[in-house]
Amino acid sequence: MLDFRIYTFLELCKTLSYTRTAENLHMTQPAVTQHIKFLEEFYKNKLFLYSGRALSLTEYGKLLYRYLVAMNSDSEKIREKLLNFSSSNYILNFGATLTIGEYVIPKVLRNFSSDYPEINVSISVKDTKILLEKLENGDIEFLLVEGFFEKTKYDSFLFSKEEFVAVCSSKNRFSQKEFNFEELLEERIIIREEGSGSRDIFEKILYDNNLSINDFTKKYEIENIRMIKEMVKNNVGITFIYKTAVEKEIKNGEISVIKLKNFHAEREFNFVFLKGSIYKEEYKNWFKFMKKC
Repeated sequence: MLDFRIYTFLELCKTLSYTRTAENLHMTQPAVTQHIKFLEEFYKNKLFLYSGRALSLTEYGKLLYRYLVAMNSDSEKIREKLLNFSSSNYILNFGATLTIGEYVIPKVLRNFSSDYPEINVSISVKDTKILLEKLENGDIEFLLVEGFFEKTKYDSFLFSKEEFVAVCSSKNRFSQKEFNFEELLEERIIIREEGSGSRDIFEKILYDNNLSINDFTKKYEIENIRMIKEMVKNNVGITFIYKTAVEKEIKNGEISVIKLKNFHAEREFNFVFLKGSIYKEEYKNWFKFMKKC
């Protein structure tokens, strides 16, 4: 358990408001101010600054935040280990983004059940933003993420590199020959929801080709990968997706990769955990285990 003033600091980092921090922690605003003043005196550096009416972290504050987030997460894990020291109730909590959750994690769990039958597992399958929040709150220990995240803010290991492709129904005209990127604009595009790793990657690809989602006149936005694949198979539209998610459908001849001129996209799947964690070696072992699955 960390010093109570540290929890005040972490909450203020999230809200950037003394008033909201006091409300969230059921404290008075002067008490919040007093806690921050104590920490600034203890660490001998200013942690927050006002620019007009906007509160922001100083560089020292940002550095302290990264350390304390890791310490808070480690503290929660230590507590859980002690509570379950003499029982079989230990739970490994981790997260995965949607594509990884559907097409990578099942293989990992098969090996888990045989190699670590005594360990319980809890997996949160969400978008990148939500999982990173869970990581910083100590709700999960690490995550497997597709797409972009702030690498300087976290520790990570490269899990794999995956091809990101445009696909259509094998009945679609785009399955027959090579096309220019702009020709795809004539088709209905089926995209993931905002905040998903796949959506972020797709938007970056469009940007690199001087295009945007708004250049497609027909669009469907769907959260579920299986539903997207069904719609593509039934020739309702085209989509951009990790090849690993449609390998079975490609093999069965239901879905085809669209051949695009001068286009090749490959993105990383990363194993991510908090920078400065005392459990780095343990996480490294879990990474090695999952990577060989």
